[in-house]
Amino acid sequence: MTTRIGITGAAGRMGRTLIEAISQVDSLTLTAAIEHPENSLRGADSGELSGFGKNGIAVVGSLAEVIADIDVLIDFSVPDATMANLILCSEADVAMVIGTTGFTSEQQSDIDSAAVKNPICKASNFSTGVNLCFKLLDMAARVLGDDVDIEVSEAHHRHKIDAPSGTALSMGQVVADALGRDLDKVAVYGREGQTGARARETIGFATVRAGDIVGDHTVTFAADGERVEITHKASSRMAFARGAVRAAGWLVKKDAGLYDMQDVLGL
Repeated sequence: MTTRIGITGAAGRMGRTLIEAISQVDSLTLTAAIEHPENSLRGADSGELSGFGKNGIAVVGSLAEVIADIDVLIDFSVPDATMANLILCSEADVAMVIGTTGFTSEQQSDIDSAAVKNPICKASNFSTGVNLCFKLLDMAARVLGDDVDIEVSEAHHRHKIDAPSGTALSMGQVVADALGRDLDKVAVYGREGQTGARARETIGFATVRAGDIVGDHTVTFAADGERVEITHKASSRMAFARGAVRAAGWLVKKDAGLYDMQDVLGL
């Protein structure tokens, strides 16, 4: 049986890549492409927008118009839009793959509550390589322990609106958890002026926003005389899209609950 997929932000960079990725999987079918109701591309053929030919699925202006046509919604948008879509999906028993980042603690609590009723897969990054890095970071932090200084650096394109990236924060959280630290208490977001000597327990974050960088992340474990760096560099959004599409096909077979990409990959 073919799984019916809907995507938000169909006319955007990630949306177009998701449409292409779905077309490459025989067991999945794009049945809904959603955009903001005021988007000038509403009504356009979504396959044509993605550059690989017409698919007969026109871009619509609201999820409500097509909610009955989908089994899973893939949502890479902004927090407020995702939360509105969460309500509709919950009411219609539609599973969700959430790649949006930047949620407040209250919004995250609402996602947790919705997962009691419906299956939801939420991840800061759906790349297989990044999720492998999460495992490597846990291992490195446990081996190197408190004998190293830890810094997280990331770079993205000029259009990204949140900083640090959700992936960078997840990497910091993995390291903090492995070391038994509270990230909220030890994180340092940028430095300026006479900051004094670095406290060993802190985890630093540095952010670059420039050009068309898809996504670069590096975690540095620096000791006296040596350092270990774990780096992931994305050269195409297809890495994220394929992971999200893989998650959608996996999620539709699951019971209600909140999952992440680590669950999808069996890590």
